[in-house]
Amino acid sequence: MPLLGCIADDFTGATDLAAMLVQNGMATVQTIGVPDGEMPEADAIVVALKSRTIPAADAVAQSLAAAEALLAAGATQLLFKVCSTFDSTAEGNIGPVADALMKRLGASIALVCPAFPTNARTVFQGHLFVGDKLLNESGMQHHPLTPMTDANLVRVMAAQTPGGVGLIPFAIVDQGAAAIRTAVAGLSDRDRRYAIVDAVTDTHLMAMGEAAARHPLLVGGSGIAMGLPENFRRAGVLPIRADAAALPPAQGLFAVLAGSCSRATLAQIGYARDQVPTLELDALATPDAAALTAQALAWMEGKLSASRPVVIAASAPPEQVAALQQKLGRDVAGALVEDAMARIARALVAAGVGRLVVAGGETSGAVVQALDVRSLRIGPTIDPGVPWTYAEPGGLHLALKSGNFGGRDFFLKAFA
Repeated sequence: MPLLGCIADDFTGATDLAAMLVQNGMATVQTIGVPDGEMPEADAIVVALKSRTIPAADAVAQSLAAAEALLAAGATQLLFKVCSTFDSTAEGNIGPVADALMKRLGASIALVCPAFPTNARTVFQGHLFVGDKLLNESGMQHHPLTPMTDANLVRVMAAQTPGGVGLIPFAIVDQGAAAIRTAVAGLSDRDRRYAIVDAVTDTHLMAMGEAAARHPLLVGGSGIAMGLPENFRRAGVLPIRADAAALPPAQGLFAVLAGSCSRATLAQIGYARDQVPTLELDALATPDAAALTAQALAWMEGKLSASRPVVIAASAPPEQVAALQQKLGRDVAGALVEDAMARIARALVAAGVGRLVVAGGETSGAVVQALDVRSLRIGPTIDPGVPWTYAEPGGLHLALKSGNFGGRDFFLKAFA
C-alpha cells in the first residue's frame, strides 16, 4: 500500500514530484487522472490531474475524488502538488482545493511552500523568486493562462482562501525542524490555517519535511517532498531501495513535442534548431488543429530516427501568443494547440516513436490523454524535476517537462 498520496494539479508537476520521491528512495507510480480500479503497488502514488486552470468547483471535486482513492488505498499523508511558480487563475485553484482537502482530513494547519532551489525557485520573507528575480518580474507575468503579477505568497494565498495565512520566515526556518514546529504551533494558536514557509536551500526543505512528519496535508512544489521519505524510514515503514528508478529498456524512434511558451522552452527550441530537424508550427497563421497536424505529418516524413530526435513545436513568444488569444479567445487558442499536439503525438507513436519528450504542462496533459496512458512508472532524472517515465499500458518512454524546467540542451540531453 502507498505511504504517501499526492494530488498534482497538472501532469508535468506530477512527474516533477514523482522524480523527487524516487531520488529519495520511494518507488513511485503516477496515475493519469483518478484511478478507477486497484491502485498500483508503490511506496508513493501521485495522481496527475489537469485541474490548474479549470473552474474551481471542478478542481475541488476532482481533487477530493483523488484524495478518497488515495486514503482508501492506505496513504497516511497527502500532498497537494502545485507549480513551483505557484501559478493559478484569479479564482483559485490552490486555495479552494487546499480548503477542501483540509476539511476532509480534519487538518488544523498546512505548510505551504513551492520552493525548489535546484531549479532556482526560492522563497524569502514570503516572496517567491525565480533565480534573482521576483516572480512577477521573471516572465511569469506574461503566462498565457496563469499570469502571476504578485510575488508575495502570503497575499496570493490569502486572496484564495478564507482561512488565515501566516509566514514562517527564514530566521526561524534556518534554525531547523524543531523551530519550525514551534512556529507552526504558534500560527495555529492564532487561527492561521496555512503557513507559508521560507526556503532558500535544500537544507531548509529537509527541515521542513521533518517538521511535517505528522501533518495530514502539505501544499507546495516538489521540493516540499524532499524530506518526507526519511520520515517514513525513521518510522520503520519504508525500506532502503536502491532500484527505485529502474525502468524497462527503451526502444523506438526519438521525438520532441513542445507546446510551452516559457522562456526556458523557447531557448531549448532555439538550441535544438541548430542541432536537429526542427519544425515550428504557426498557430496564428494556421488556426486549425487538423491543418497543423497535416503540416507536421508531411514535414516529418523520412526524418524520424533512433539516433537523434526531431522537434515539433507550437510554442511562441508572448506577443505572438497575445495575438492568437486576441484572434480566437484565450481558451480556444489554448485548446487549438493542445488538440494539434495530441493529434501529432498519436501519429508519432503510430510511426514508431518509442521515446517521446513533451514540453509544457497543458501540452503534456493533452498528449497522455490522447495516448490513453493510465499510469507512469518513474525512472531516472534527466534534469532536475524531469524524469524519464514508462507509460502503462503501451510501453512508451515519456519525459513530461514543465515549460520552465531544463537546461538549453535538454531536448538533446534527454536522449543521450
